[in-house]
Parts: sequence; C-alpha cells; structure tokens
Amino acid sequence: MEPGWKQTKLSLERPYKNDNGEVIPVLYDITSDGILHYEHKETPTEVLGRNLQRIYEERGLEFFELLKDGSLQTGVLPSVDAADKREDETQDTAFDEESNHTMTKDELYKLKMEVMPQLYIALGEMTLARDLLSSILASSNGLSTALPSILHSIAAPEPQTQQPESLPPLSATVVTKPPSIVSVQAFNAQLAIGGKDEALRKAAHLFKSVATRMERGRLQNERYWVDALKIRRGNWGLVPAPLPPGSAIGKGADKTSKDFIISYGLEECLSSSFHHSAPPILRRSAIAHMSYGGSEEESLILPQRFNIRLRVSIGSPDASGNIVYSHNALEVSPEDHALSLDERLKDAQRAVIEQEIFSILVHEAGTFPTASARVSERLVLVDVTQGMELKFELVDAGIFSLGMSSTQNPVNQAKSDFIYHYLLTLLLRRHAYVKARRLGTDSSSSLSISSLDTSQANLPILQPVIDQLQYQIFCERIHSQLNVVKAALIAAGIPSTLRFNAVGEIGSELIKIPVDEEARPLSGVCTLRIDNRHNLRLTLASPSALTAHLSQATISISSMPQLCELLSDEVERFFLERICDVGRRICNDMGAVWFVDLNRCVGRWEGCVLNFQITFGHKFKIICIATRLSRTDPKHPVVDTYDSSNAEKSLIDWVQHVLGNALNE
Repeated sequence: MEPGWKQTKLSLERPYKNDNGEVIPVLYDITSDGILHYEHKETPTEVLGRNLQRIYEERGLEFFELLKDGSLQTGVLPSVDAADKREDETQDTAFDEESNHTMTKDELYKLKMEVMPQLYIALGEMTLARDLLSSILASSNGLSTALPSILHSIAAPEPQTQQPESLPPLSATVVTKPPSIVSVQAFNAQLAIGGKDEALRKAAHLFKSVATRMERGRLQNERYWVDALKIRRGNWGLVPAPLPPGSAIGKGADKTSKDFIISYGLEECLSSSFHHSAPPILRRSAIAHMSYGGSEEESLILPQRFNIRLRVSIGSPDASGNIVYSHNALEVSPEDHALSLDERLKDAQRAVIEQEIFSILVHEAGTFPTASARVSERLVLVDVTQGMELKFELVDAGIFSLGMSSTQNPVNQAKSDFIYHYLLTLLLRRHAYVKARRLGTDSSSSLSISSLDTSQANLPILQPVIDQLQYQIFCERIHSQLNVVKAALIAAGIPSTLRFNAVGEIGSELIKIPVDEEARPLSGVCTLRIDNRHNLRLTLASPSALTAHLSQATISISSMPQLCELLSDEVERFFLERICDVGRRICNDMGAVWFVDLNRCVGRWEGCVLNFQITFGHKFKIICIATRLSRTDPKHPVVDTYDSSNAEKSLIDWVQHVLGNALNE
C-alpha cells in the first residue's frame, strides 16, 4: 500500500476557493499603504444595465423605436431585401479579397502618397492644439476664468437667465507614478537581474555548444581527410563510396560523394604489399569504411573482418611416442601500442590472404597424390610421411597468441614459420600466372573463367610444401643410412668419408624456384669415399628420387631396401677386390691365383685353397668368413671369422694374418 501523501492528486486547474470554501477574489493592485484592491464582483443585473446604458449612449435613446426608413411599425420588424443582402455579401467578399490581397511596391507607394499629406495635416492640427492649450494654461486668471465660461456656453446653448458662477482656474498638474515598496523594488530588481543573467547564461551556453560542435566537426573533417591522405599515400585501394539508396541518379543529379571505402584485398597495383587480384568473393568481403566520429582507433570500420588467422603446425613424435605439434609464431603488437591505419589495414589484409590460402588448401588436399589428407571446415590435416603431420587450421587470433609455449620444438617451429611465408610466395606466383595468362591472351579470344581456374590448378601451393617436407625426411633417411655404412667401414679399419649436400642449388637459383611457373625440384648429391680410392656417388631430387651413379651403370633407387642392397653389394665388391689385391701382393712369389667369384674371393696356390666371403649384420656390421682347404686334411676345412663389432684389428690386418697362417703351414 502506498502512503496517503502519494495518493494525493493535484489538479492543474487554477484554484478559485480557499481552504475555508470562500471564493478567492482577483487582486488588481496593492497601494503603497498596503491596501489591497480586488476586482469588483458584478451581478447579472448590473452587467445588463451597463450594457443597456452603453447602447443608449452610443446609439441614442430611440434606437429600439426607429426603423431603417425612419417610420415606426408596431410589432413587425422590416424584412431584409434579397438584393440588399446580395449587395452586402458582395461587399463582404470584396473586402475579404482585399484583405487577403498582397500589395505590390507600386500600390504601396501610391497608398503612401495618398496618406502622407493627410498625416501631415493631422500633425499640424495636433501641434496647433497643443500650442493653444499651452498658451491658455500659461495666461492670467481672468482669461482662465473666461475659457470655462465659453466652454460651458458651448456645451449649454440654451439661454440662461442667471449669470454662471465663476469656475476654478484651469491649471496643469504633473502626475507621477507612486514608487513601489522596498520589498517589491528589491523583488523586481532581483527578477530583472535573474532573468537577464539566465538569458545571458543560456545565450553563452548556446554559443559555447555551437562553437564546440563546430570545432569538433572541423577536427573530425580534418582528421577524415588526413586519414584519407595517409591511406592513399600507403597505396591502398581508396575509391568513392556508392550513393545511399534512394539517391537521385538521373541526368543532372549530384552524383558526388565525399565518403570513401578501402579495398584491402589482393588488388592489381593498389595494395601496398601485394599487386595481384584475389577471387571476387574475397575482394567483396575485404572492404573497409572511413567514419567521422570517434577516436583514431574508430576512424576505420571493418564490417566483414573475422578475427581469425591461419596457423601452420608440424607434428612429430617425442621420446614417449606422442605427437607434439609446433606451430608458427604470430606477431602480436603490445597492448599499449596504438595501431596506425596502415598497420590495421595490413593485419586485415593478411587475414584475407590467409583465408584465400586456406580455401585453396581445402581444394588441393582432396586430390593430393602423394599423401593422405583429412579436411574439415577449419582444419586440413596432411600425413606427410611416417612420423610427421602437417596441419593447417583457422583459429581465433586471441587463442593463437595465447597458444605460444616454450615446450614446442624450435626446429619444427622454424619450419612452420618458413611454410607460412612460403605459402604467401606461392599464392603470389599463382596470381601472377593467372594475370600473365589474362594479359597475354587476345581480347577477341574466348578465355572463360573455367580456363582460368584450370590454369590456376596448374600451379598448386600445397604440392611444393609437401614435396619439400618429404624431401627433407628422405634426405635424413639417406644420410642416416650412409652414416651407418661409414661407421661400419671405419669400425672395420677402412678410412671412409661422407660428403652429403642435400641442396645443391645456389642462392639465386633457390629464389627462382617459388617464382618460376615451371616446377623446379630441389636436388642434391652425396659421395661416399671408401679407403681414399673408391667413390660411391648418389644424386637426390625432391620429393624422393634417388639415383646411384656407378662405374658400370646408373641405377634409379625407389626404396630403402634397394638402397641397402646396393650399398652392401658395393661395399662387398670393394672388400673382395681389396682382399684380392692383398693376396696378390703377399703371394706374388708363389704363383698364386686370386679372383672374385660372385660373392666371394678365391685364392689358390700349390697345396692350399682360401675363400673369403663378406656378410653384413645389424647396423651394417661387417662379418668376414675365411675358409681354408689344405692338402694335409682336405675333408676338414679351417674356418676363421672376423666380426667388426668386437674385433681388435682391422679387416685388412685380419686378412693378412689369415694369409700368414695359410702360408706357414
């Protein structure tokens, strides 16, 4: 329930009774003595009598008895003639038309020439009357006494038998308004001063607000044009904004506009960093507007910008076998750093470019020939090789910047950064190729959009990245296998050197690879030199092409078992030939015969046959088996075995020792 004072309803009508129920009189005046003068309340009888008296005074005593023609007709009022009524209506209509008529300059001048002489005459008469009245008031008493007599005689022309009594002399009296009481004067003074002060304050506030608004508008306009010049100086696409809906577009209409829109997509010769054109759907979304109000950060409006970025991640297994992803780094400006217009446009442009790259990756991942891929709305996951995954995803910029961790693999993170920038370069090559095809084709030829799409498909951007990653893994596997062979040779006492150059191109050629229209694979060469005399040369090409250049042939290797077999054959052939050389050198005076028969080395002299056979164990461990048949016991050969993993001497020294034992028997 509301209290009683809240339920009181006040009327907006002026109160006419006080609290006692008495009628409140209307106050007319307050004298200097404090006497109140109220409005006299007239009765209906007094009002009627006063109105009748005015009729008799203004129209005469016989107003109700005389008719229009001067005759008296008892009880019947004269009828109004219809012609007179039409005449009166015509006069009223003419009068109304004259009152509504707007006078021209000539009519006003004519009216002025007619009225001015009469006004001058009236002015002269009033001046003469004033002078006469002044002379009468300034005359003597006798003359003053005679004047009322004359006036009385004029007012009463009937003859009088008695002499009129002398009237008091006529004199001038100056009437001044009595001063008001002190409180009223103070109130009037305060009212006047307060009203003037309030009026001055309102006027000052009005002028101040108008000046502030004008200054703010001037600063906003100045900032708008300064921003427009900055954007144009940055070589961004600044074009006039279209007219608002409903604007006049016909002939002679004002089609100008001072509003601008900025196209920050991949435009030809307009963007500050990129000089090719993006697909129409992306260029339509890459539009910014310039605003008048707000701060400098709000002077650029990006209505269709989504704060998402492209994150490139490389996953590789750790020591425990779990896949650990390392992604590229996102450049984030400090919180206290205010981005300029150019920086904001660059960030927005980079986001649009990343969306275009991701859309191309989605189309290419489905038809990728050398690796399997999984595609979703914001994720592309490619299984590059065994133990390596490449992931492209569109993530929020805030999550991207918060996702940086010190536990990432720095090598994979550097690879992710390289892949991200390499994709930008490949995208520019794709656009440059399309532009060259379009400009190089005659305008009369029918170059359809489908043909442009086909030409774009000839320059993929995912294939070179996957090829390079696969080539890197391929080179690492080849290098590790050759290192195993080298270590095994060194363990067997054979000096060996390995020179591995995965990328054989020079810097200028490497720069041309992502720019040229033709696909140019990376290539390298590796050389295994055994005992400073025998060379095994292999050439590599991305993604996984390996060629062995032997003295007798050139062989293309397509798998690691084939490479291992080739290496074992070459190393075995080298050892067998070296054993033959050692045998010939030691048994030269005995007429011995040494030769290589398939996978063994045979030495024969009088009373002895010696066979050497090479096998390979784990991690290319060299095992040599020597079988000796002597004349004394031909059915029980002597077998000696050499194992490089636990041998104290080299293989050649062991061979010499076996030969010495055979010769001493």
